[in-house]
Amino acid sequence: MTEIIQKFSLYLREVRKTSENTILSYERDLKKMVQYFEEQGIDRPQQITAMGLNSYILYLESQGKKPATVSRNIASLKAFFHYLQKDGYVKENAAEGLKAPRVERKAPAILSEEETFRLLEQAGGLTPKELRDRAMLELLYATGIRVSELISLKLSDVNLQMEYLTCRDSGRERIVPFNAVAKQALEAYLEQGRAALLSEEDSSYLFTNCSGQVMSRQGFWKLVKSYGKKAGITGELTSHTLRRSAAR
Repeated sequence: MTEIIQKFSLYLREVRKTSENTILSYERDLKKMVQYFEEQGIDRPQQITAMGLNSYILYLESQGKKPATVSRNIASLKAFFHYLQKDGYVKENAAEGLKAPRVERKAPAILSEEETFRLLEQAGGLTPKELRDRAMLELLYATGIRVSELISLKLSDVNLQMEYLTCRDSGRERIVPFNAVAKQALEAYLEQGRAALLSEEDSSYLFTNCSGQVMSRQGFWKLVKSYGKKAGITGELTSHTLRRSAAR
């Protein structure tokens, strides 16, 4: 079945234009499914029944997998078996009747004003990195934009004089205003920090990492967690927490 999974991945990549992260997630889930059935002597998709897939889901749950993980696996199976039926590998979609377990959703974490102040103050130094971090945190808190939008901003997307950003998503543009505090942090970063981070590199992006390359979501998440620890924030703190807090 490995070869069919590879064809499925190619279909997602070239026809459906699915993101690479989603494709990799599907591949991981499907490889585990293949291993489970091969241990039972089943090596062809035509041999997999609806009952067999239900047994596999029960197996995942017995291994202590969280409901969210089980739900993701079911989504992978549904996508894969839909492809198998569409391309004639199987006559019936064995995954059609699979139902995802109920996922308990927690209330989103929101920082108090005092916690937000402590967090922002952690990036209060004058090093290029701290000037960049302060500008990113202040801008995220002031605007409530998504982290993906924040790290994708170009220099040309910032209008300091009029105090607004131009955010682009799926071919659409929207104007997002920011406040004087965020403006001040941006000015300090642009005047004293950004050139030092870029070194001899050149970039059209507003924020870069310490090597002058585009800042990643993971990189931003790490700095938020680091500053949160220094600020003594014990509750849940992710790269989305400031965005949620800005909307309160």
